[in-house]
Amino acid sequence: MIQMVNVSHLVEHFQLKIVSGEQGLSRPISVTDLSRPGLQLAGYKSHYPGERIQILGMTEMEFLHTLPNETIVDRLSFLMSEETPCLCVARNLELPQEVLDVSNSRGVPVIQSPLPTTSLVSKLTNYLEDRLAPTATIHGVLTDVYGVGVFILGASGIGKSETALELVKRGHRLVADDAVEIRQTQEGHLTGMAPDLIQHLLEIRGVGIINVMTMFGAGAVRNTKNIDMVVKLELWDQHKHYERLGLDEEKMKVMDTDVPVITVPVRPGRNLAVIIEVAAMNYRLKRMGYNAAVHFSKRLTDTIEDHDSFI
Repeated sequence: MIQMVNVSHLVEHFQLKIVSGEQGLSRPISVTDLSRPGLQLAGYKSHYPGERIQILGMTEMEFLHTLPNETIVDRLSFLMSEETPCLCVARNLELPQEVLDVSNSRGVPVIQSPLPTTSLVSKLTNYLEDRLAPTATIHGVLTDVYGVGVFILGASGIGKSETALELVKRGHRLVADDAVEIRQTQEGHLTGMAPDLIQHLLEIRGVGIINVMTMFGAGAVRNTKNIDMVVKLELWDQHKHYERLGLDEEKMKVMDTDVPVITVPVRPGRNLAVIIEVAAMNYRLKRMGYNAAVHFSKRLTDTIEDHDSFI
C-alpha cells in the first residue's frame, strides 16, 4: 500500500507560500523524483517528466526573465500540464506576472520556499521518499536488541509479547507489539513502527495492556527501527529438523526485501529472550565478518584432513 500525497501536504509540512493556482492544491504527487525544467524553458519539448514537481531555482528564474512575454506564456503553458503537481520556486524569487496568470488559468499551484535550491530539493526528496514508500501492517512484535531490529513472528498465543516483555526487563527496547507498520524505502530497507493507537503498549494475556514507557521509562521504547532479522516462534515438533549449526541461512521476503530468518522451537524450559539476545549478537558478529558456524566447519574439516593424513 502506498500513501497518497498531494500539494497541500507539502505546503503544510514545509510552511510554503502559495503564490497562485490555489484551486489545484489537491493535485496528487505520485513520484519521488523532482525536475528542474531548464531545457523545457529553453524550448526543448521532446521529453518532459510532467508527473514530477517542477523546481525553479535562481538559474531558471534569471533565464525566464530574459524571455519575451509571449514566450513565457508558451513555455509555462507547456510546463503546467494536466499531470504536473506544482511549480516550486526556491529563495522566494519573484515571478513574472505571466507565470501567475498561466498558473491560475490552468489550476497548477505555484508555491515559494525561502530555502536555497539544493536544500529545497534535498528536503522535498527525503519527505516524498518517506511518504510515498510502500507500507504494510504485519502481525508480530518488533524489538531493538543490542541495536539489531528483531521482528518476532509466530502464531497467536505462542508467547511473542511475553518474550518482548522479558527483553524489555533485560534492558532492550520495544518498538511495536501486535501490529507492526512496515515501510520499505527505495534502498530496500524496512522500517517498522507501531500504529499511533497502540504505541508503547504491550498486551500480556492474564494481565492486560501495559504501557511500557510509563512502567519502565523512556529508555525502554523507541518509535521506529529498521528490521534486520526475523525470529519465527513455533511449537516444538519432534519430527521436524531444526538448524543446529547455522550454516544454512534462511531468508524471508517481507514486502520486496529479503530478511534473514531463524526458526526457534518453543517448549517449556526454553528461555526465548536469552535465545533472541544470542541470535542478535550472532547477527552482529556475522556483519562484522565472523561466522561461528563457518569457523567451526573449517576447524572440523581441517581436523578430519589431519586425521586422514596421519593414517
